[in-house]
Formats: sequence, structure tokens, C-alpha cells
Amino acid sequence: MTTSDESVLRGSCHCGRVAFEVRGRPDSALACNCSICQRKGSLLWFVPRSRFSLLTPDENAGSYLFNKHVIKHRFCSTCGIHPYAEGQDPQGHAIAAINLRCLEDFDLASVPVTQYDGRAR
Repeated sequence: MTTSDESVLRGSCHCGRVAFEVRGRPDSALACNCSICQRKGSLLWFVPRSRFSLLTPDENAGSYLFNKHVIKHRFCSTCGIHPYAEGQDPQGHAIAAINLRCLEDFDLASVPVTQYDGRAR
């Protein structure tokens, strides 16, 4: 969970029915190869949940739980895009996993990507 400043970034699904703001600026991304992340192609940035604000009604986002049911994968029930997920860090703090590919006006090449072997977990 890293941020390098207090800027506000906006993001959304493809159709805009799920939109959000997140405070901070990513300085890294995580690419996970677990069975869901690999299929979604997400690049994740983990932030404290308090830095994340949903701008659209919560019911616009569907939820998907699998495996240990600890990460709530959120997706748009209209266009199917997965802009974020919710869960807890190892210390039990609420976090949001932002899909960097869903941020507006963000240069993905500006952050290094760490590969994470979620498939082996």
C-alpha cells in the first residue's frame, strides 16, 4: 500500500455505472496470476479503504467471492468490468485493491509492476 502524494484519481468501469475516487498516487502495481486476476488482467494498487470513495450506488457493483471468501471482487453488472476489490490486509485493516487499468488519465507505464504468484497460494 503505497502512495506518493495526496492527489485524487478517478476511475470507473467501461459504462460508468461503477465510478470511484481514490486519494494518492500509485508508485507500484501488482500483477497476480491467480485464477481470477489472470483472467481479468488487473494491475492492482492496494490502498487503505478510507482512501477509496465510491461515487455511484453500491448496488451498481456486483460482488464475487471465491476460494477463501476474503476478497470481495467488485464488478459492474452492466459492462462486466472489475474496477476494484475490497478486503483486509494481514493486520486486519480494511483495504481496496484498485485496478489501475480503470483509472482515468493514468499512465500505466509510470509504475513498476511486481509479479505475484497468487496461483501458488
